[in-house]
Amino acid sequence: MSVKTLFSIKDLENLSGVKAHTIRIWEKRYHLLEPQRTDTNIRQYDVAGLKRLLNVSFLYHKGYKISKIANFKESEINGLIQEIGEQDIEHHALQSFKAAMFDFDHYLFSKTYQELLKHKSFTTIFYDVFIPLLSDIGTLWQTGTIDPAHERFISEIVKQEIIVNIHAIQQKRKERIVPKFALFLPYEEIHEIGLLFANYEILAAGFNTIYLGNNIPMESLKHLLKHYQSLIFLSYFTVKPDHESVWEYMARFNTEIGSQKNSAHQLWLMGSKIQQLKTKGLPKNVSIIYSLKELNQLLKTFES
Repeated sequence: MSVKTLFSIKDLENLSGVKAHTIRIWEKRYHLLEPQRTDTNIRQYDVAGLKRLLNVSFLYHKGYKISKIANFKESEINGLIQEIGEQDIEHHALQSFKAAMFDFDHYLFSKTYQELLKHKSFTTIFYDVFIPLLSDIGTLWQTGTIDPAHERFISEIVKQEIIVNIHAIQQKRKERIVPKFALFLPYEEIHEIGLLFANYEILAAGFNTIYLGNNIPMESLKHLLKHYQSLIFLSYFTVKPDHESVWEYMARFNTEIGSQKNSAHQLWLMGSKIQQLKTKGLPKNVSIIYSLKELNQLLKTFES
């Protein structure tokens, strides 16, 4: 599969937040961009042009007049961005992460992340930077502005950082803690970042987990019943299940897992598929958690 290296003016609008009409004016009046043209005279922009627009947009939204930006050399623009970025590190980090995505530049991503760590904890970075970044990228992927390869590149790096921080917590444990939570994604579900971070939050709160990961059929959960009489099963529904409703899944869980003899298993559900789900009428052992922050608050009041 070829990776997208040319972008339409609509793509640039989606990525930068600058309206296509404004981009055309900036081109014509200030020569800020030099698009290529197709045989039918359609504008196309390369990665360098896209990154330049992101930089220009950053300065513009910081109060610099476009006429002044147009007279800056590239080195001056980069210097200003670096200087401003030290005061507005979150916005600067989002721009840098997007730039890293287009060049598949792991070094730039890592450098930006390390700079963030000087000022913020990993948890704060995840909520304040990674969640907005992933949300933006998800929208860009759905609109065809970026390739799936771009989305996967960023998602995999974010997953790696979560795993590193999970490992750090686990290495500090000095005694065995009986697992209280079992985390899994339903069968055919592969969107793992939310579940991974939920695992991190649970471990950070002092609990222990059994992390099963993605694509887990209900049958596989039964094997845990041989070892534990009381577990909280936590799952993250993003696009699956799609062959049954969430209500049907809960009913099947209680038939096959939750109602086992001498057991007290709960099911906590998170993810985009449950956002419109009402709590009225839920089985007593099922809880709906609408966000990671809500999970964090719940864990603070939960007995270990």
